[in-house]
Amino acid sequence: MQLDAIDKKLLHLLQIDSKQTNKELSGKLNLSVTAVYERIKKLERAHIISGYVALVDKKQVDRSFVTFCSIKLLQHTQDFVVKFEKEVTQLDEVLECYHISGDYDYLLKVIVADMDEFREFMVKKLTKISHIGSTHSAFMISEVKHTTAINVE
Repeated sequence: MQLDAIDKKLLHLLQIDSKQTNKELSGKLNLSVTAVYERIKKLERAHIISGYVALVDKKQVDRSFVTFCSIKLLQHTQDFVVKFEKEVTQLDEVLECYHISGDYDYLLKVIVADMDEFREFMVKKLTKISHIGSTHSAFMISEVKHTTAINVE
């Protein structure tokens, strides 16, 4: 699907605040409410908009200890990769998991309350996943930039 300038502006506005009403969006885009509604539906059907979420402040829910875990598998067989990916997606503490190039095979973003909870996660959950050869963890000192918005311009 080819995005025009209005689609891009609409995506930008929705990423800033997806709770804006179609009436509010229509005023910002100089379109009718119906036209805004139809454009949003078109973007949803094309899976350009894949969902809507509430962003939760991790400090307010006692989940401000962020760790990036690099994972190296024992082997790179299809079986090992598939099993690891299936198991890691079941871990609630893992917010993001990326298959990466370089010295490690995967990068995980893990969020827990504190170091004690992270240790428990490592010992009782992550290291129980078969086929992990080694791990390396780096802890967040401060969050310099965090966004979910993708620039579509």
